[in-house]
Amino acid sequence: MENTTISKNYDLTLSRDQVFDGMKEGYLSKYDESKDVIVHFVSRKKAKEKFKVGGVLDNEQSNNWKAWLYLAPVLILMAIFLIYPLINTIVISFMSNYNYVTGDFDGFTLNNFGAILGLSDINGYRDNRLIDYGFVNTFLITFVTVPLSLVIALLISVLLNSLKWLKKVYQVVFFLPYVTNTIAIGMVFSVLFDKQGIINYIFGSDITWIYGADRWTAMVPLCIYIVWSSLPFKILILLSGLQGVDKQYYQAAKIDSTPKWRVLLRITVPALSPQILYLMVTSFIGAFKEYSSIVALFNGPGTSTGSYNMYTIVYYIYDNLTSNTSLAAAAAVILFIIILIFTFLQLWLSKKRVHY
Repeated sequence: MENTTISKNYDLTLSRDQVFDGMKEGYLSKYDESKDVIVHFVSRKKAKEKFKVGGVLDNEQSNNWKAWLYLAPVLILMAIFLIYPLINTIVISFMSNYNYVTGDFDGFTLNNFGAILGLSDINGYRDNRLIDYGFVNTFLITFVTVPLSLVIALLISVLLNSLKWLKKVYQVVFFLPYVTNTIAIGMVFSVLFDKQGIINYIFGSDITWIYGADRWTAMVPLCIYIVWSSLPFKILILLSGLQGVDKQYYQAAKIDSTPKWRVLLRITVPALSPQILYLMVTSFIGAFKEYSSIVALFNGPGTSTGSYNMYTIVYYIYDNLTSNTSLAAAAAVILFIIILIFTFLQLWLSKKRVHY
């Protein structure tokens, strides 16, 4: 093939690299079989003829409507169950005294955000539960359980991948918590961490872990419960990623007598960086929305009657969903912004750390 192209409106000759750069930018191009050249159109007018590339008719534009037709069911469902609720929640967060049954409200205000942040009064009192408990507990749970669960899942995945005997059996055992009911797991942990439970019996202690425990002591069984229940999915993703790592890297490291910890840090972790990024993003989102574990382990937001020791942002949203819908919507909007910021931050940091 010649390295020149024919311009439609200008007397211009381009190199092959410039031709393909232009094609990437979206200019219209086609291959002239008779002259063995690429004809590159730089005209701004839309070409009416259909192009042939290598003798094959390009029907991309004519079939474009089919792609939208195939996507229509998913787009409609997303619009109904995702986009509309999001927009509706943002609108409700600015409404004063919104009634979710009748849809009535007393106008628009910014006081809802000030009320949940403890900056202004609402209905005659100042609500500091979200500031004193919700934000602190949510961030503590997130930044403790997510890194810890990722490290443990990575180590378990590497060990499982190196097994030759009973490998499938161990994979099933580690995946069982993922298909087990959350409430059932919480009840088991409640028994284990009871004051008369097996944990205190093993360590010979007399610590009140759950009911009647102080706020920071109760965080220990809660974080252990969240880490344990989140491991199966992470192990599954990392194991699938390990199957695609080129074995030549490990063979070269073995020849050089490289320590296993260095192999893990220099070969395994960089090779699994796309999976780790995915798990980081999804785990942070899940940890910020933590709710079911609080219900399963403590049967409420507190370690004792009337307390809010285990309050999280999502628990605050559910707690005010019917009584103060506007406050719940405002808290949901703030949670959405927090998750959005952390997600974009992780994606930005991953540009230098993730290797595809």
